[in-house]
Amino acid sequence: MPDAERSRSFAQDGFSARFEWGPTGAQALAPVVDVLVIVDVLSFTTAVQVAVARGARVYPYRYRDDSAAIFAQSINATLAVDRQRVSAETPYSLSPASLTAIPAETSLVLPSPNGSAISALAAQLGRPILAGCLRNAAAIAAAARARGETIGIIASGERWRGDGGLRPAYEDFVSAGAIIDALPAGRRSPEAQAAVSAFRSARDHLQDCLMVCASGRELVALGYARDVQIASELNVSDIVPVLSSGAYAADVGGDN
Repeated sequence: MPDAERSRSFAQDGFSARFEWGPTGAQALAPVVDVLVIVDVLSFTTAVQVAVARGARVYPYRYRDDSAAIFAQSINATLAVDRQRVSAETPYSLSPASLTAIPAETSLVLPSPNGSAISALAAQLGRPILAGCLRNAAAIAAAARARGETIGIIASGERWRGDGGLRPAYEDFVSAGAIIDALPAGRRSPEAQAAVSAFRSARDHLQDCLMVCASGRELVALGYARDVQIASELNVSDIVPVLSSGAYAADVGGDN
């Protein structure tokens, strides 16, 4: 098969709604779509949605190391810490529950190895980028359509602790499906339609499903069941986080 034909195949050529996984999927779809939607439900894009709905600006940062603190200081922003390190002095983390009272106008650096890293990568690929989750699925679909006909939905997935390879994550598959389900039917790639089927099978009991999936069970075991509950809420917000000038902020009408 010629390289050009192979590229069109893996880019899901001919479909308006396209679905892929992880940073490599973002790189594959970015050149051929009008807008990218990043989905990392447990917990990056849910945390972004909660914070942006409060009026905060969220800077994705791909590394959880000392460089994150240096970057936050350089832009006069607050750094989100690991969930286990939350305190009165450092109250914000990747936990959506920690962000439910974040003050408006807060600038927050939010490191994560998946959704944040993919956001940082995607920002270099020259396409509008939205942060989607179950909480704003319908609003994300509408905002994506306002930006173009061809939409790439990127499920972040997780990383295996052993070799760092991509672990497809159930919650991201279902949540991507919720967004795609709100897009017009008829021109969805088979990959996108499979995500819709996963969402529809879980739609009537989303919280139960997310609580017992691998990522949800991990958070529950660590004491963060509330984060899973928040992430399981469907279409409770019309706030659309848009990545612009390095930060996610609320959409102001499709101009970003």
